[in-house]
Amino acid sequence: MQLEFLGTGAGTPARYRNVTGIALRLLEEINAVWLFDVGEGTQHQILRSTIRPGKVNKIFITHLHGDHIFGLPGFLSSRSFQGGEDALDIYGPHGIKQFVETSLHVSQSHLTYKLRFHELADEGGLVLQDDDFTVMALPLDHKIQSFGYRVIERDHPGELQVAKLQDLNIPAGPVYGQLKAGKDVVLDDGREIRAADVVGAPKPGRIITILGDTRKHENIVRLAEGATVLVHESTYGKGEGKLARSYYHSTSLQAGQAAHDAGVGRLFLTHISARYAGKQANELAYQAQGIFENTRVVNDFDVFEIPMGVQSNSKPIKLKPNHDQTIVK
Repeated sequence: MQLEFLGTGAGTPARYRNVTGIALRLLEEINAVWLFDVGEGTQHQILRSTIRPGKVNKIFITHLHGDHIFGLPGFLSSRSFQGGEDALDIYGPHGIKQFVETSLHVSQSHLTYKLRFHELADEGGLVLQDDDFTVMALPLDHKIQSFGYRVIERDHPGELQVAKLQDLNIPAGPVYGQLKAGKDVVLDDGREIRAADVVGAPKPGRIITILGDTRKHENIVRLAEGATVLVHESTYGKGEGKLARSYYHSTSLQAGQAAHDAGVGRLFLTHISARYAGKQANELAYQAQGIFENTRVVNDFDVFEIPMGVQSNSKPIKLKPNHDQTIVK
């Protein structure tokens, strides 16, 4: 599991930072890539990465400001010519379906695959749940409706304790696989081996929280509680709290405080204003590190491995499922 930042700037493209686009690379887990926001030029950024557009099967939109969605029609169109044949799911606020359909209709763009739209309820909810992942969304506080997403990986089975099996004189073979799968077995000599006695405790799955643009809001901590990684906007810096509130954004200090309060493993700051060019952007990280040490300002094309083993003490968020789904081709 990896996070790749395809765009880390705020508002408009800048020389060294494109507008927002984030890829959650799940190639080892489910052989897929999920995108979070698709700002203008995202498909150009993808060309400079190792991401294959055909592997993108889900797109999550945080809000409908242009710097987060203007790259979506172009990416969807190009995907038809780049190996994309499987259906693609798009999740986001009300209006995302109209935006995409209108763009494709006016430009007479015809896709070779189905689009499935999932427009979120105003209060958010359970976005999807399958055998591998659960995704939840909650509203934030921005000029228009904006959501944050919480991606929860299923727990991983515990490790088979081979040394214990060897002490029991059980040779390697199919029995090991059965025990690893949680099945009790009876050996040829009549001994019964319980899986619970030779398999370690399950490993907690990873939790990734990716926020849209927002002012300070209580749902940030709800979404980020116990997360392995929190991706938080940092449009403003220390001493700019009033500006941040006026323009419905966050400061580096507010991001650091949220990471601290939520007990996350690592904080990534993105949505960096062009006013913080070059090394000046690092000042945002230094400011947040005064509150939450494990903080980094991300740059375009940064790729980070998401580690296992960060324990989550979070309580489950009980949300209603969202059933608003439409399909177009």
